[in-house]
Amino acid sequence: MVKIMLACSAGMSTSLLVTRMQKAAKERGLEAKIWAVSETALTTEYAADPCDVLLIGPQVRFRLNSIKEQVKNAIPVDVIDMRTYGMMDGEKVLDQALKMLEDWKK
Repeated sequence: MVKIMLACSAGMSTSLLVTRMQKAAKERGLEAKIWAVSETALTTEYAADPCDVLLIGPQVRFRLNSIKEQVKNAIPVDVIDMRTYGMMDGEKVLDQALKMLEDWKK
């Protein structure tokens, strides 16, 4: 199972995106846990339930380096493309997360 966490300002704007990513994963027969948190709850959430990949919303892209430090560079972390995020394209974001994980393991 792949575990994908999304973080944004309040953790609510990504809820629709999470739903669409879960649907895409199900359609592919991929076992995945995908959830969203606020960037302020990230450290606590990550400590309680570590993920394999962390994607952050474009509205908190300025926090990318500090978020990488928060997770001690132990997992791949990146920003969701603004256009993809705006379109709530769950398939593309799922593809991004899976590619990040694949590249990380190389």
